[in-house]
Amino acid sequence: METAFTPFASLAGGALIGLAAVLLMLGLGRIFGATGILSGFVFAEGREEVSWRAALILGMVLVPGLMFLVTGRWPRIDVPVSPAMIVIGGIVVGFGASLGSGCTSGHGVCGLSRLSRRSIVAVPVFIGTAAITVFIIRHMMGG
Repeated sequence: METAFTPFASLAGGALIGLAAVLLMLGLGRIFGATGILSGFVFAEGREEVSWRAALILGMVLVPGLMFLVTGRWPRIDVPVSPAMIVIGGIVVGFGASLGSGCTSGHGVCGLSRLSRRSIVAVPVFIGTAAITVFIIRHMMGG
């Protein structure tokens, strides 16, 4: 499966994620990591924590509908695996995010920009593991 090269859309998306991370840090002093936001929503200790986290999660869920209203098309999402594999993958990713003290977005976008030592170690590990996984699946398993 080949991935389409979309430099302008990717640059715009990355800039918007970076802007959102900066605004969240400036406005609330919080780190924009998706796993931490979801975890903090589910296990929130105070009402003020629930409201901003709920707004971010709701925004992530509603944006495809907004894209449909603006463009007349739903975002195309091709998932070449079964629903069972999606669930298993979600569990593995959740475990990995817990084990790594954060998810890729938290470490990559916010941790590196803050020069966090933990993120400086974690991000190359994420990238290296992904590269090895792709190599094994595409070249050794024929996927």
